[in-house]
Amino acid sequence: MPNDAKGRRTAALQTPTNLDSNATQDISAGLNALLADVFALYMKTKNFHWHMSGPHFRDYHLLLDEHGGQIFAMTDDIAERVRKIGGITLHSIGNIARLQRIEDNDADYVTPLDMLAELRDDNKQLAGAMREMHDLCDEHGDVATASLLENWIDETERRTWFLFEAGRSGESPHN
Repeated sequence: MPNDAKGRRTAALQTPTNLDSNATQDISAGLNALLADVFALYMKTKNFHWHMSGPHFRDYHLLLDEHGGQIFAMTDDIAERVRKIGGITLHSIGNIARLQRIEDNDADYVTPLDMLAELRDDNKQLAGAMREMHDLCDEHGDVATASLLENWIDETERRTWFLFEAGRSGESPHN
């Protein structure tokens, strides 16, 4: 590290880590894509929260607000994990847009049941991406990131379950 002030200002962000450079590169890239997906899912969840309508408005509105808060809570932990292992994380909305795999929904109107189904599928997709990320962490021996992912997978599966159940007709599957 440079000792003079000018050298410190221009030095690259190099957080010390005992992960090798390939691990830092691979895990940082994976976490940044995951972070982009989490931001995209957060925005879609809030979009549907704001535009919810119909006879179940209050229940769905509150459910999506709860989900949005839970999803947003992951963002700082993901970005800080990238920095802890010596990587660089997202800088902008454009950066998110280039990396996200969760599709946006810009429709003027989406039915409540379609909102729930779309968010259910998006959460299921996110859980799959998290599992892939967990496998990558296992390959590189990054137990700290893997541990965080395990909790987020559980939360994501819970959201998927709630969205699935909220979107059902309530009739017996045996009718």
